[in-house]
Amino acid sequence: MDAPLPTTGSTVLLPLSNKLNMPIDQVNFVMCQLLALAMAFFFRLYLHPRAASERVRHGLATLLGSYFAIFCFGWYATHFFVQVIASYAIIVLVDTRNVHKYTFIFAMGYLTVCQISRVYIFTSGVFSTDFSGPMMVMTQKITSLAFEIHDGMIKEDQDLTVEQRRLASRRLPTLLQFLSFNLNFLSILAGPSSSFKDYTAFIEGSHYKGWERSGACGRENGPLHEPSPAAAVTSKLLMVLLSLVFYLTLSKAFPVSLNADEAFIASAPLHARLCYLYVSCQGGRPKYYFAWTLADAINNAAGFGFNGYDKNGRSKWDLVSNLNIWNIETATSFKMFIDNWNIQTALWLKRVCYERAAQHRTVATFVLSAVWHGVYPGYYFTFLTGIPMTMAARAVRNNFRHLFLGSRGLKVAYDVVTWASTQMGIAYTVAPFVLLATEPTLRFYSSMYFHFHLLSLMAVLLLPSRRSSPKGSAGSENDVTPHQKPLNNNCSNGCNFGVPPASRLPVPPPPRAKIE
Repeated sequence: MDAPLPTTGSTVLLPLSNKLNMPIDQVNFVMCQLLALAMAFFFRLYLHPRAASERVRHGLATLLGSYFAIFCFGWYATHFFVQVIASYAIIVLVDTRNVHKYTFIFAMGYLTVCQISRVYIFTSGVFSTDFSGPMMVMTQKITSLAFEIHDGMIKEDQDLTVEQRRLASRRLPTLLQFLSFNLNFLSILAGPSSSFKDYTAFIEGSHYKGWERSGACGRENGPLHEPSPAAAVTSKLLMVLLSLVFYLTLSKAFPVSLNADEAFIASAPLHARLCYLYVSCQGGRPKYYFAWTLADAINNAAGFGFNGYDKNGRSKWDLVSNLNIWNIETATSFKMFIDNWNIQTALWLKRVCYERAAQHRTVATFVLSAVWHGVYPGYYFTFLTGIPMTMAARAVRNNFRHLFLGSRGLKVAYDVVTWASTQMGIAYTVAPFVLLATEPTLRFYSSMYFHFHLLSLMAVLLLPSRRSSPKGSAGSENDVTPHQKPLNNNCSNGCNFGVPPASRLPVPPPPRAKIE
């Protein structure tokens, strides 16, 4: 009997896989992303909105994305098409008053069923390519759009936050728009997620319009020329190469699985195991830095991701960025880490769950995040551990931070301690995410004496409840994560850069319409 193929996708690159000693799935992914990068430049330069119609841009983006999906996942890509087509049918046929509910239930339910079946097939000894990643991003896009349609066609403007009004969809998407939004080659393999309004503005070429600079410090006022993403793409590709080097060295030398190894636990003292925990979890991050930064560069190369100008008039290309590596590595609080890690997923959780939950918003958001990630027990250990950890970090910060602001020395000492505790707390929390199974997770936490769990519970139960600032109303800046904060358009010398386009400001809703 012939040996089973090591992938459900294409085996054309199997000789290269063997030569590089890399799994064929990883080779397929990287080669498709490199091809996507090349096609992204072509898309921006030769299929610019001035040179090609929306139909052509939507159509080519969809066809290329579908090809990449089939090349990498083979027949498993059928699940992508089923989820997208069925979701579109629900959006078009279901009463708009309930479209967000039915779409959310179907998209999340289908994703969960696929994740369960994949894990079962995998554990039964039959090879199964992990096709859940693209479906997770599609689920974000589909459910977000359903809520945006409900916001735009049912709710009144005064019942929406500023962000919800900006993203609200006043009409249903066409089938081609919906297919392109979910299956485009820019995000089919590694994301990132984005809003439907931002994506269609990119396809139409209106995402640059309206961004103006005024009082340009001696430079010519008025509309800016279409900005080039070359500098942003170059810097991100350099980070991709650096991340790849760190991943191939650190992750191989310091596997996370060793944290639950019985021999290692028995032989190494606690302080050594804590150090190894930190280093091994650090070694796992560059894999995500590589994939997400490359995906961001691909979108930027196509012209998607422009987000206005900074105070110096330089273009920003972080609209769909999924992480801020510097802020992650220097995070001094759980919130700072979460706000800069998997940013688009955090935005999705905020928009479809945290802002809309009637009560227990933090718990509901963590539970949804765990269900969305998959069915491995380690995911639930991570997110259930994250709940008390986040609450404890907030309690400690609100009760003690103000005591260290009196002098620079005390502030530096506070930052060093909170940085170390945050990084160790993150490593302690996410280790089960990599270990996956229940037995190694419990072995790991037992070897650590559940110390972070106990300290977190003590902080939550014993420290008085305080707020660092009054709670803002829905949609206020208090509820906006750092990467979402409105641009400060006024610099100290009177310059005004990055005035947002009119399309991003609240406007009276046009007459409600159906499919264009």
